[in-house]
Amino acid sequence: MTEASDIPIRVRPEIAALPPYKQGKQAGADAFKLSSNENPFDPLPGVVEAVTAAASFNRYPDASAGRLRARLAERFGVTADSVHVGSGSVAILAQLVQATAGPADEVIYAWRSFEAYPWLAVVAGATAVHVPLTPDARHDLPAMARAITERTRAIIVCSPNNPTGPIVTQAEFDAFVADVPADVLVILDEAYAEFVTDPDAVDGMYVLGNAGRPNVVVLRTFSKAFGLAGLRVGYAIGHPRLLDAARSTAIPLSVTAQAEEAALASLDVEDALRERVSVIAERRDRLAASLRDAGWAVPQAQGNFVWLPAGHETMALAEAFDAAGIIVRPFAGDGIRISVGEEESVEKVLRIAASVVNDLPEGHSGRRLA
Repeated sequence: MTEASDIPIRVRPEIAALPPYKQGKQAGADAFKLSSNENPFDPLPGVVEAVTAAASFNRYPDASAGRLRARLAERFGVTADSVHVGSGSVAILAQLVQATAGPADEVIYAWRSFEAYPWLAVVAGATAVHVPLTPDARHDLPAMARAITERTRAIIVCSPNNPTGPIVTQAEFDAFVADVPADVLVILDEAYAEFVTDPDAVDGMYVLGNAGRPNVVVLRTFSKAFGLAGLRVGYAIGHPRLLDAARSTAIPLSVTAQAEEAALASLDVEDALRERVSVIAERRDRLAASLRDAGWAVPQAQGNFVWLPAGHETMALAEAFDAAGIIVRPFAGDGIRISVGEEESVEKVLRIAASVVNDLPEGHSGRRLA
């Protein structure tokens, strides 16, 4: 956090007080980096070759990523104007919030959820309204609906929820959207959709195609399941005029030609993608079950990560993982997110997790038998 008096120019006080985004800690050569929800696999077949062939760095990219938009439109049965591509789904989140909310407006989201949500609202000049998760680390959608006021302009729903893992069900989401005023934007953040195996989970494409909800925008990304985190490319699907508002706030030419080519090449190898996702989902379920057996109260895990609700002991336990060569993502006072990484990391994670769970105080909510 920075004091405004320390800055040599006049900066908005709320921005001066806003801590910068903190990336997951990098790992040394002998450590497993399980702090950033990255895909442990190398790029899909043909992707590196496609990026290399697009190495015309002296030319600007297509500002609209038109070929990728057309491909995604065909994939999901919508028009190209109903697709917007950005430099990661978080960039589109920022565009949507800036397009809809400003001073005196409110942006609602569950908490704890993706750490970018609060500062997206603050940067737009709006008020961030966070609604606590339920005791089992899920969205409390009825409470979020009750938090809506005349000043509410956007609501963010994250499914599966990052960093805790549970999904929002289709029935829950449908009931929630029915309670939201038609002129309030609902952003369904599905960055981890490809990893979901729960048949009851909300499906943004079903919402858009079957429920007739023009105030809903669905966000997805190529960073996670597709393994393109370093190239920064995500997309939104929704009403064309709503996405036009987001496009109006976007920094031009932010999606590189190389990112577009990589995304297109990744879409060409769906079978390989599904196989990798299946491996990660199985590894996730095995890791979560073993952590529960070790005594941890691990919530439902449907992304490519698991959550240890360590509470006030979070930072001390994260240091134990770090010392053992496991780089995790601690959220002080709340818990530890552990990405599903290489198979070789699983046994090590379980060994450390089992050794530290008994350090939690008796009756701690992070202990399964609390």
